[in-house]
Amino acid sequence: LDDTACNLASLNLMRFYDTKNQTFLAEDYKYAIQIWTTVLEISVAMAQFPSASIAKLSYDFRTLGLGYANLGAMLMVMGVPYDSKEGRAWCGALSAILCGESYSQSARLAAEKGPFPRYDNNRDSMLRVIRNHRRAAWNSSVGEYEQLSVRPVPLDTESAPETLVTMARDCWDTALELGEKHGFRNAQVTVIAPTGTIGLLMDCDTTGIEPDFALVKFKKLAGGGYFKIINNSIPPALYKLGYDDSEVSDIVH
Repeated sequence: LDDTACNLASLNLMRFYDTKNQTFLAEDYKYAIQIWTTVLEISVAMAQFPSASIAKLSYDFRTLGLGYANLGAMLMVMGVPYDSKEGRAWCGALSAILCGESYSQSARLAAEKGPFPRYDNNRDSMLRVIRNHRRAAWNSSVGEYEQLSVRPVPLDTESAPETLVTMARDCWDTALELGEKHGFRNAQVTVIAPTGTIGLLMDCDTTGIEPDFALVKFKKLAGGGYFKIINNSIPPALYKLGYDDSEVSDIVH
């Protein structure tokens, strides 16, 4: 939305991946989305804005910016190529859950606190957008989308894990059902930010949605010279691909 600001927060995807059992903790991820949608909703009233118009519109629409980071590292640890059907399917499923569950939580908040002030003026358009998102999650036919000239890329149900596909569809079913009843507390809930700076503080090996730019990094030292460090994701990724201890040690060095 023009002339609005959204407070950003990103979830480190590696915190939801159990490297020992090699499983993604989908229910934990979903719960974190609920918590952080609520946190960001509260923080709308705590923000400072660069102009009166941006402040007013941000209060009128209560825009949020929840996203995720470290996707590249998680795919690497899973042994999934970043530029592959499976990699894109994981990305699509995680994004669908993120947005769908965040809008579901926004509708729950609207049931308690009321929808954003400008919701009534935009109700029909907003519910149309939510319905189109739901259709993409359910891989609907082209003719079912409302007022779209370009068909969105639907969820890849063949390459994404079945549990994530089922969860994504449940999230969007709930978002539409609750939204029709209560409206939404926030006009916008999600955005994938670059996380260039905050990603370092979050112990992310990669930033928002990007792959790793290099497996080996060179770090200059203040006193002269440099040292080389590898991505933390490399050893577990090599084990996932079947290398033994001595091979992993050799590759790392």
